[in-house]
Amino acid sequence: MATQALTSPADITTLTTDVIARAMRAGATDAEAVYREGDEFSVSVRMGEVEQLTEAGSRALGLRVFVGNRTASTSTSDLSPEGIDHLVHGAIALAKVTSEDPFAGLPDYGTFGQLDPKQHDLGLFYDDVYSLPPADRIEFARRTEAAALAADTRLVNSDGGSFNASTGVRVLANSRGFTGTSRRSYCGISVAPIATEPDGQMQRDYWYSSALSLKNLDTPESVGAEAARRTLRRLGARRVPTQKATVVFSPEVARSLLGDIMSAVNGDSIYRGASFLTGKLGEQIAGENITVIDDGTLPGRFGSGYFDGEGLPTRRTVVIERGVLKNYLLNTYTARKLNMHSTGNASRGLAGAPGIGSHNFFLEAGEASPQQLIADAKTGLYVTSIMGFGVNLVTGDISHGAAGLWIENGELTYPVEEITIAGNLKDMLRNISGIANDLLFRSSTSAPTLRIEGMTIAGA
Repeated sequence: MATQALTSPADITTLTTDVIARAMRAGATDAEAVYREGDEFSVSVRMGEVEQLTEAGSRALGLRVFVGNRTASTSTSDLSPEGIDHLVHGAIALAKVTSEDPFAGLPDYGTFGQLDPKQHDLGLFYDDVYSLPPADRIEFARRTEAAALAADTRLVNSDGGSFNASTGVRVLANSRGFTGTSRRSYCGISVAPIATEPDGQMQRDYWYSSALSLKNLDTPESVGAEAARRTLRRLGARRVPTQKATVVFSPEVARSLLGDIMSAVNGDSIYRGASFLTGKLGEQIAGENITVIDDGTLPGRFGSGYFDGEGLPTRRTVVIERGVLKNYLLNTYTARKLNMHSTGNASRGLAGAPGIGSHNFFLEAGEASPQQLIADAKTGLYVTSIMGFGVNLVTGDISHGAAGLWIENGELTYPVEEITIAGNLKDMLRNISGIANDLLFRSSTSAPTLRIEGMTIAGA
């Protein structure tokens, strides 16, 4: 059974542009509207039984208006004539009582645009994510959990298996002539098994697969088997003495580290002087083996799109090139603050001013295999998970609770937990001694396995 079809794109576009026209008639000097509509399905099972099942749809409209240099935004899910009238007049009234901001405003004329789908087919929408009947979607979650629990007799419990799917449409329009429509789909499965040893020690880990199309999902059996492997390797974990050592980050953890870099090059942090990378454009901030890119034009990737949250075309931006900081990630507001140009990284919710978001933010892969990076580390830690938010973007100091596997003589030996890894991002970027060739785009932020020298490991 398919979910309710989305409203026709033509109807949505008409609605959105009509709101713009009404705002201009009501006294706005500029206006921008965004419409979002979507549906979602999610089910979680535990020990084979359905624990939670959700099927929902939503429609909502957001409006941002400008009265000179004053601005305000409102949103509503009431799309009746009365609801839209309240939306428009409420936004105008709010704008008139806000303070003036000389940097506020829509992007300049001539900068709007979007990638041509005929030349850049990004492959963001597939209706097959709902091709399975609900009973089969539930069975996907059951199969994922069952595969994990069947892998070993020590896997006796589970935090559950899940299946999720969603589709959505977005229309962005403004009073300067831009109108853009995008559609997107998503599906995913995951499971988190729990393993127990005879002494009662328990460990938990997880694995998942996500895609824009059902045909690109890994099988439930392969996801379950990988979750089981990751959980079992944590049994018998111990602490290690406090020391400085080599740390090898698995792709999942390296992705988190890259997210910290993304926050540090965010234009909001830069113009506020709240990042250790403020004023560092053109400087060597990392080793020559480091190139970091943000690219919204990659087909079939989670962070791709035809236009950003302000109606500017997405693009490829080299953030760090061979260790040199080349660009910050900017929207129109932060670009004006810094006397620069937007990089097409505006993100837009229904209400509020646009923020800044990455598209596909990734560290370029190296040539060595992950096994080679580990083999070249005589002693150290292979980190498989971190916890806690421990980054100070102003100083670059970083500290996380961590778990992983200890490296002795270039081999993974025993599991490690209840430790903390610490360092400073300024030093860590310069001390990356190895980058593996295993870059996979499993989310909008992606990184391969990487090795960093001289980090502090606090343990027993």
